[in-house]
Amino acid sequence: MYDVVILTDYRYENPKKINWYTQQVLTEDKILKKSLQKKGLKVCKKNWNTKDFDWAKTKYAIFRSTWDYFDRFNEFFKWLDRTKEKTKFINSSDIILWNIDKHYLNDLQKQGINIAPTIFIEKGNKLKIGDLFKETKWEEAVIKPAISGAARHTYRLNKNNYNKYNDVLNELILEESFLFQEFLNNITTDGEISMMIIGGKYTHAVKKRAKHGDFRVQDDHGGTVETYSASKHEILFAEKCIKLCPNKVVYARVDVIYDNNNKISLSELELIEPELWFRNNEESADLLAEEIFNLI
Repeated sequence: MYDVVILTDYRYENPKKINWYTQQVLTEDKILKKSLQKKGLKVCKKNWNTKDFDWAKTKYAIFRSTWDYFDRFNEFFKWLDRTKEKTKFINSSDIILWNIDKHYLNDLQKQGINIAPTIFIEKGNKLKIGDLFKETKWEEAVIKPAISGAARHTYRLNKNNYNKYNDVLNELILEESFLFQEFLNNITTDGEISMMIIGGKYTHAVKKRAKHGDFRVQDDHGGTVETYSASKHEILFAEKCIKLCPNKVVYARVDVIYDNNNKISLSELELIEPELWFRNNEESADLLAEEIFNLI
């Protein structure tokens, strides 16, 4: 019987080839495993989709590097539904189902959280990008799926280039909902701030910057990461976002960008499998282990 299973995907369970990116993932999971073991907990690491593991043999399973699920949503949702009857998830299946769909941004906006100006386009609707630009009078926009990850089907649009995306986006919207958001210029000039929140409290932060000529800040798209000291205002904003979630949040990453009016805005609330940069602050892994120990 295990106390905690650290959930990963098939690429990071026992990789044969290790490059710099894979090594980062392995390091992060190793730091958390060590912190959990220091609390006397029995821990292992498993591919979430493994076929030969009885999930009833662990008290908790914590989502860490399950980064193939957004290419396999149907399979993942079925697994989640089956497995939640056998073990408890961290974060919980309820918060995962809320957070996996970016309509949660609308929920938080209704409670006073500033987000980028956004129009939600529901599945099956006809997408007329030109009409959206006329309606909003935005110079640039980003369009992305409501359920996504790693910048999947995320496009930067303007009044001159949107036509070349019309056909592909109208095909995609037959199967899934999308967000049409005003492009925030600070993403290319000053980057995105990611704040780690453990047990509702801020621990540390990083700033992610896109490579020249791009707007995607993820390192697998050429982005870079630097340590960052969040201001009191930024910390209070991040912690407020977590307080307004509909269920308990054990760990989180709050991604923020300053909008085109230079007001702090929530970009993403990452409650499922966010990179938490334990390698920048190993004490935060100890704090997470303490939170989990108290649950057990």
